[in-house]
Amino acid sequence: MKYARALAFAAVAGMTIVTATGCSVARDQQTVGAYVDDAGITTAVKAKMAEDKTVSATSISVETLNGTVQLSGFAKSAAEKNQAENIARNTKHVREVRNSIVVRP
Repeated sequence: MKYARALAFAAVAGMTIVTATGCSVARDQQTVGAYVDDAGITTAVKAKMAEDKTVSATSISVETLNGTVQLSGFAKSAAEKNQAENIARNTKHVREVRNSIVVRP
């Protein structure tokens, strides 16, 4: 019984320490909250690209880390590449856009 109580106390103490210091995930010690925000940004950018008839959302990859959006993949024209970048730049909470999309005829 004492062993079970000691384990329960250790678990509660451990949870308190983790909660007080803030959980981090492996990606550059990014906080859980920032990771969730980045996932929301990625989803918003992909949704806007899917709505835009001039951008092939399936050919372009979107990743976000700390508000910086990384675009990669292939576009059929420079106009499509630029439009994908504009969509990302005009999405809420985006700090920076890195456009590595390759134009391929």
